[in-house]
Amino acid sequence: MIPGRDSLKTKKTLSAGGATYAYYSLAEASKQIGDISRLPFSLKVLLENLLRFEDDRSVTTDDIKAFADWLKTGKSTREIAYRPARVLMQDFTGVPAVVDLAAMRDAMKALGEDPEKINPLAPVDLVIDHSVMVDYFGGPGAFKKNVDREYERNAERYQFLKWGQGAFDNFRVVPPGTGICHQVNLEYLAQTVWTADYKGETYAYPDTLVGTDSHTTMVNGLSVLGWGVGGIEAEAAMLGQPVSMLIPEVIGFKLTGKLPEGATATDLVLVIVEMLRKKGVVGKFVEFYGPGLDHLALEDQATIANMAPEYGATCGFFPVDEETLRYLKATGRSDERVALVEAYAKEQGMWRSKDTPDPVFTDTLELDLTSVIPSIAGPKRPQDRIDLAKAPQGFAAALDKEYGKADEAKKRFPVAGEKFDLGHGDVAVAAITSCTNTSNPSVLIAAGLVARNAHARGLTVKPWVKTSLAPGSQVVTDYLDAANLTDDLDALGFNLVGYGCTTCIGNSGPLPEAISQTINENDLAVASVLSGNRNFEGRISQDVRANFLASPPLVVAYAIAGTMNVNLTTDPLGQDKDGKDVFLKDIWPSNKEIAEVVRENVTAKMFAERYADVFKGDEKWQAIDAGDGQTYRWPASTYVANPPYFEGMTKEPKPVEPINSARVLALFGDSITTDHISPAGAIKEDSPAGAYLKSHQVPVQEFNSYGSRRGNHEVMMRGTFANIRIKNQMVPGTEGGVTKYVGTGETMPIYDAAMKYKAANTPSVVFAGKEYGTGSSRDWAAKGTILLGVRAVIAQSFERIHRSNLIGMGVLPLQFKEGDSWESLGLTGDEEVTIHNVDKIEPRTNLTVSVKFANGETKDVDVLVRIDTADELDYFRHGGILHYVIRNLAA
Repeated sequence: MIPGRDSLKTKKTLSAGGATYAYYSLAEASKQIGDISRLPFSLKVLLENLLRFEDDRSVTTDDIKAFADWLKTGKSTREIAYRPARVLMQDFTGVPAVVDLAAMRDAMKALGEDPEKINPLAPVDLVIDHSVMVDYFGGPGAFKKNVDREYERNAERYQFLKWGQGAFDNFRVVPPGTGICHQVNLEYLAQTVWTADYKGETYAYPDTLVGTDSHTTMVNGLSVLGWGVGGIEAEAAMLGQPVSMLIPEVIGFKLTGKLPEGATATDLVLVIVEMLRKKGVVGKFVEFYGPGLDHLALEDQATIANMAPEYGATCGFFPVDEETLRYLKATGRSDERVALVEAYAKEQGMWRSKDTPDPVFTDTLELDLTSVIPSIAGPKRPQDRIDLAKAPQGFAAALDKEYGKADEAKKRFPVAGEKFDLGHGDVAVAAITSCTNTSNPSVLIAAGLVARNAHARGLTVKPWVKTSLAPGSQVVTDYLDAANLTDDLDALGFNLVGYGCTTCIGNSGPLPEAISQTINENDLAVASVLSGNRNFEGRISQDVRANFLASPPLVVAYAIAGTMNVNLTTDPLGQDKDGKDVFLKDIWPSNKEIAEVVRENVTAKMFAERYADVFKGDEKWQAIDAGDGQTYRWPASTYVANPPYFEGMTKEPKPVEPINSARVLALFGDSITTDHISPAGAIKEDSPAGAYLKSHQVPVQEFNSYGSRRGNHEVMMRGTFANIRIKNQMVPGTEGGVTKYVGTGETMPIYDAAMKYKAANTPSVVFAGKEYGTGSSRDWAAKGTILLGVRAVIAQSFERIHRSNLIGMGVLPLQFKEGDSWESLGLTGDEEVTIHNVDKIEPRTNLTVSVKFANGETKDVDVLVRIDTADELDYFRHGGILHYVIRNLAA
């Protein structure tokens, strides 16, 4: 951290826990910019960030004053440069970022400079948590077998990441089998108040971060401001470049009352998701306040914060209070850190108490916690909440309207070789999984108690249910063991399968073959019930159509019931040893019992011991020979490859190459998302990526996924624009990543046409409609675009982050003026496109685009350059943000 110029003279000192810290005082700032005491707590964190990094270029005093102006209207059009304290990555999205760092070292070496100059400038933690799959389940050996298979599948990636762990400063790797990045962050990495040394002083400031996973927001529950970003923004942040963002609107969510008997934090968060989706909070901060916070454990707050992506907000922030201090102590943070958090928050007006005036918000909504009842959500969206008592009707409606199977509701189909049959609504997957709930001891202990009580009554799980327990950290295993609940969970098939995301991200593994065959032969609409945060169509399992989110104890209950066609509030789950009906209420623990078991069995010692050697890894990790060179050896691999971004790079940027007589690669309509553009999911055998893997002797069963191969540009560029639902209007009436190659007029994969244009040194462009680039999976949407040879994207409007990512990779975003579009120009894709004066552009100025039609006619259209800032212009002129950083470090 290098402090800025501090023109407002806000730097002061603070004593806490026997140490003295420098900090930037909001109280001092308010003397000069106006009273900001009632700013939302989340905006106070942003304001402090600007005070600390003011440099009169990326951060000006006008940016700082804009926060006082925000209070007048609750909104702002001011764009600010925000620099988070650190970066968090998971392995799917982290691998390509580390690939880029390794490639930057090679580029630095090629320039005759010291490759060790390339290191993250902000601390980076990468947690390997997205690669374990539930191949084995329902037995005592499941965990070891799944971990062994994970290492087999991912040996090349893990060797590379272990090299990075040793080669880079400011970069740490949490090895496989440890936990989910968000739970490791909450329980160990996050500090609430961060510290750094600079020129003999220790600075204290809010802990902030960006993460390469949308559920980074979980740590908002610990008053850490952070959210998920694409890989390119994360790379920029770790290389010291600011995140560009508007000062957001902040929606205040007031909580009153206390959760009633039988309601869990999961039930609460499903209500909040439903309410905020109806409200509409996309692109906004949500901040929780009100007396209800006094009755929510921090783990409950983290559960709510986790699902900010599901309710559509950038973050779901909770302020520092006594509960924050309790959690920090309970998870083994030092006394000195806890003392600093308390002193800093109180000094900065960031402390919440009963006497704190409510902040000023853009808008508000309110929930009485006493109104929360048990719920599930589904069958395909987190916001589609269903009261538990109405779950059978909810599934029946989906069976009719979604799947058109109402007339088969009661039909059953035999399963070959088994003594049971299957029908619509049967639960095929029951998974206690995902960061959302596995960070929360109350719901996991509740699941264990339900399992204990069910086991004692002789209840069992239906034989067609694939059960799994994938905790977010090893501490969960410790407290379930301490509470003597592990054996009961095992008895119902909820054996440990791994410490990772598993079912929630689609790593649920295959269903037993006979069950899968019955489902597919009879087109059955079977269900999954999971304690996760995402239940989109096709996400959980290719065999499972209906996916329902539920609390961990309800996951156990549905596994016992075996079907969605049951009312768990009134129908029996099964019969006990004496043939008597057993109802859910008979085995459901009281809130008091859950709290007592948590209090007796979850200890600070567990956290301290488990995280003492968190970066060490197991014997398999320690046995990986990654070498110790400062540049990577790049062995032949279909998982990790040296990208060509820096080929021919010079110490000084060359003039921007002209875009003359470019060919059109695609004509897209409105709302083309980054999920349409970026490779995701399974790799099809007959796709360009599949052909590449087969040419490298990779058998189809070892293709793995695009996510696991994000470190290999050869695979990823072949999957760019290859989504099966994308519609290129150059080939009307088709779906999928195809285009018309103008040279011959034939239809072919977009990748193949792009390579033909590149081979002929012909630039290409993409045209699109409104809202180009919304969605997630953002880094490869931009990286794949530049690797295909696309020099410019001309659209009616852009999603903000994808626009900046295109610039970060050296692609020019241009925006049609109001009323203009590729349709109004009459384009078919056969045209040649020339963009004039690209070497002379300035932020937000006009350029002329000339279109030459096949008949020789020419049309000119003025477009707006969507390079919005001086920093973005620098990135573009250098050929991308990574080139810009390399040249700056070399200089």
